[in-house]
Amino acid sequence: MKFRVEKEVLSEAVSWAARTLPTRPAVPVLAGVHITASPTSGLEISSFDYEVSGKVVVDAQVENEGQVVVSGRLLAEICRSLPNRPVDVEHDEQKLVIKCGASSFSLPSMPIDDYPPLPSFPEFKGVVDANVLGHAVNQVSIAASRDDTLPLLTSVRMEMVGSIISLLATDRYRLALREIEWDPSLQDLDIKALVKAKTLQDVAKSMTTSGPVNIALETQGMAIIGFEAGGRTVTSQLNDGDYPDVRKLFPDVSTTYVVVSTSELSDSVKRVSLVAAHNNQIRLTISEGNISLEAGQGEDAHAVENIPCHLEGPDITTAFNSRYLLDGLSALDTNYVRLSFTDSARPAIITGQAEIGGSDQQDFKYLLMPIRFGI
Repeated sequence: MKFRVEKEVLSEAVSWAARTLPTRPAVPVLAGVHITASPTSGLEISSFDYEVSGKVVVDAQVENEGQVVVSGRLLAEICRSLPNRPVDVEHDEQKLVIKCGASSFSLPSMPIDDYPPLPSFPEFKGVVDANVLGHAVNQVSIAASRDDTLPLLTSVRMEMVGSIISLLATDRYRLALREIEWDPSLQDLDIKALVKAKTLQDVAKSMTTSGPVNIALETQGMAIIGFEAGGRTVTSQLNDGDYPDVRKLFPDVSTTYVVVSTSELSDSVKRVSLVAAHNNQIRLTISEGNISLEAGQGEDAHAVENIPCHLEGPDITTAFNSRYLLDGLSALDTNYVRLSFTDSARPAIITGQAEIGGSDQQDFKYLLMPIRFGI
């Protein structure tokens, strides 16, 4: 195998393929990236850990075709350090030789026969705008659980029904729902899938800069989901199990709601929570024209701040985990936020609002459980 490629092209491709390599692979060869060079299809660099695969195809001047597996992280570090000049790569039976300007490196190759074949890309289901998908994933994935002992809740539930994709995630303390439009392959499509939140976050970060994203899905046999955009392909095994019926947690009617500047509330929560106790509790006392935010008590540090608001309904006093509240506020892209309540002991619903006297936007909803005072 022998090829020449631009340094930035090679560095970006290798870094992208190596980004999800396991730190402690089940077998040593899974720490490698698989490189295939072909005069017709160019340079293909891939990684696979039996659950998540990634493949990127870039242009290269291929003199001799071939394939090799080498340490992915080491190759990525080498490529990043090379001068900004064309890179010549050649592989013999045991070494991969990399030359760029005055620099030369040789890496031992790993046994290619031990490297698992990448799963086949599943059946195409539709196309979604990259920026829309990326923003929706970032909004929802904040609510997914980080506790690996509850693998079901580390997932994002994707509901593909007709022209709408609904993304839902919960860690039992908050729940996020975002609905986006897409172009499905079939108008009567109705598919549910549990996708690893980490996979979706990676897709949002590394594949959704611009243009369309193709979504593919296989629910029979080895259930996997696939994303393809700009020469990059990701597949991931789906999680299995019965996701809780979380939609019913959103109340049909709220008796009270308050509208406040998103930035003012966010900044106030950040300041007041500096003195919050170990459980990050922040208390909100809401009355017409004013929200009083308070944290700390007794002989501990204490903070109070007041900000203006518009209230519809009776006064209410409640308390939240400040970090969870900030996560919900940061997911909004509107000037105002609406907090809707049924009573102080039940969850609040956070939605965005363009102006203080308008209606709220229902395409993104963030449910937040209250916490008891003094805990």
